[in-house]
Amino acid sequence: MYERKFGEVILDLKGISLSFGAMRVLNNISFNVRKGEIRSIIGPNGAGKSSMLNVINGVYHPQEGEITFRGEVRKEMKVHEAAGFGIARTFQNIALFKGMSTLDNIMTGRNLKMKSNMFWQAIYWGKAQKEEIEHRKKVEEIIDFLEIQAIRKTPVGRLPYGMQKRVELGRALAAEPEILLLDEPMAGMNVEEKEDMSRFVLDINDEFGTTIVLIEHDMGVVMDISDRVVVLDYGRQLADGTPDVVRNNQDVIDAYLGVPH
Repeated sequence: MYERKFGEVILDLKGISLSFGAMRVLNNISFNVRKGEIRSIIGPNGAGKSSMLNVINGVYHPQEGEITFRGEVRKEMKVHEAAGFGIARTFQNIALFKGMSTLDNIMTGRNLKMKSNMFWQAIYWGKAQKEEIEHRKKVEEIIDFLEIQAIRKTPVGRLPYGMQKRVELGRALAAEPEILLLDEPMAGMNVEEKEDMSRFVLDINDEFGTTIVLIEHDMGVVMDISDRVVVLDYGRQLADGTPDVVRNNQDVIDAYLGVPH
């Protein structure tokens, strides 16, 4: 099998521990993410996977450990700072504006790219008008890329679940992220929808060069598209390595994959 080559470490997490009161959610977790790779985080429900993404994009601030992004230590990074640094996120529970169209939802992902002030945006003239035209062009490119032209004007609340997931992915892409955090992007999908989403994830990584950190329960998907996998189990780290290394790790088999010795 051809081994892909990646760039430098873009995100490095060392000794991350997170507690809510007496409950330890993450316990001394360490792994890194290299530029251009698809990095998966797996584990059973309650393993701390979503909490780990929340640490990366600044929703949670760990009590212990160090996060280095682009070679600089980031202490208590805020969500808006993470977005400004090029970290975008989708969620396990879809967080779209249900009354707005597909196009308008994806447009909200361009907010950080807009430079004109509120006055010009309000009167929609001059710089603001030119800027919106440019942003709409980018959004239309994303709509074409995700093959959702037919629903561009449809309120997302009327769309089936799988299509809503695709719109949420489009909104994250609109921010032109350097790192894309995907929290169970294929949850609740049928086989065909999962195949489509897997293809889009691979294309985003390949065509845009976007680094992807993925949480996913479907082990077939994880093993097929991931470059490296880190395994969590109730807040502790069980394994870290290529899909082949992880699937043959006995601790992972016992705790998660459920295959006997």
